[in-house]
Amino acid sequence: MQRNPSSAPTAAILVTGPARSGKSEWAERLACDSGLAVIYVATAREDPNDPDWTARIAAHRVRRPPEWLTLCAPTELESVIEAHAGADQCLLIDSLGTWVANLIELDETAWQARVTRLREVLTRSSALVILVAEETGWGVIPAYPVGRRFRDRLGDLVRRLGSQCAATYLVTGGYAIDLARYGTPLS
Repeated sequence: MQRNPSSAPTAAILVTGPARSGKSEWAERLACDSGLAVIYVATAREDPNDPDWTARIAAHRVRRPPEWLTLCAPTELESVIEAHAGADQCLLIDSLGTWVANLIELDETAWQARVTRLREVLTRSSALVILVAEETGWGVIPAYPVGRRFRDRLGDLVRRLGSQCAATYLVTGGYAIDLARYGTPLS
């Protein structure tokens, strides 16, 4: 089955998987192997009152090469991509799940507008963009409305971006599998 021509792949790469699967490390390897100047785009907000979260952010920082520029974009991801979309750039965005969480209070119309804008920015970008996303839909249905909204929004975003990216990797069990290469697209 062929991809729909209206959703022709961009140069973007999507890396998805469950927690602690190695998806960030795989994305970092892809960025290093690109031979481009890397800009690490962090979507997390630091919280000094959460020592576990602080430790996770620190672990990510330690793994990154010192020459990588780091930018923080908790909500304005599209603007950062547009501003750094040079053909000599690799933007590693970690992670879409955190970006979704940071925008969870948007109503559905505003959220869909953001998703559309992100997809358009990716299509126009000359940079190699590597997106990291969590897989949250493989477990139980969340008991609370905000949890269901998060899971549904992230799942839909990953599906839509996966159909648009040149490569979509699932990282699990110590392996990275290019789903775009070995899978069959649904549309």
